[in-house]
Order: sequence, then C-alpha cells, then structure tokens
Amino acid sequence: MAGRCPRCARGRLFRGYLTVADICDVCGLDYGGHDAADGPAVLIILFLGFVIAGMVAWLELVYQPPTWVHMVVWPPVIFVLSMACLRPLKGVFIGIQYRYRSVDREFPGDWE
Repeated sequence: MAGRCPRCARGRLFRGYLTVADICDVCGLDYGGHDAADGPAVLIILFLGFVIAGMVAWLELVYQPPTWVHMVVWPPVIFVLSMACLRPLKGVFIGIQYRYRSVDREFPGDWE
C-alpha cells in the first residue's frame, strides 16, 4: 500500500502516480511480469458506488436538496475518493501477484 517494492520494501514501485516502474531501483526486481490490470478499478467502482449511493440517499432523505446540489457535490467527492484509493489498491494487487503468482520471467537475484 505504501508504493514500495514487494520484495525488498525499500525501492519505489511507481514511477508516476499510477505508472509502474520497470525495475526496483534497490534490489533490481523486474516489474514487467506484474500488472494489476483493471482489478483495483473494479473494486473501487463497486465499493465507492455502494458508499456514495448510500450517502446520496441519506442526503436526499434527510435534507431534500435541489438536484443541482447533488450535481455539484458528488462528482468531486467521487473523483477525489477514487484517486485516493486507486494507487494503494494497485500496489496491493501487484504485491499479491508477486507473492502468489508465478510469471514466465525469472527474477534477477530473487531471494527465495
């Protein structure tokens, strides 16, 4: 979740906000065989969709604001929460893949 190498926990996993680095700058682990694909996005959509729908329903039932309030409030909330959750969850997926999935490539200097 911290965006560190799944093997040594010291190197950087990400080169940009969501761009995975090619190799670990500390231990040399090649990240080429590990990809989170759409897994983190799907979980975020399902989880945040459930949470935000509940919050929208609560706001509507308790305060009954005009429609424009919903259109102004919820898109930024959804965007910020999605972006805040996406990077840590992508790191978790890559870490789980490293731990439990074998890939076609050999890892240079693998400790196991």
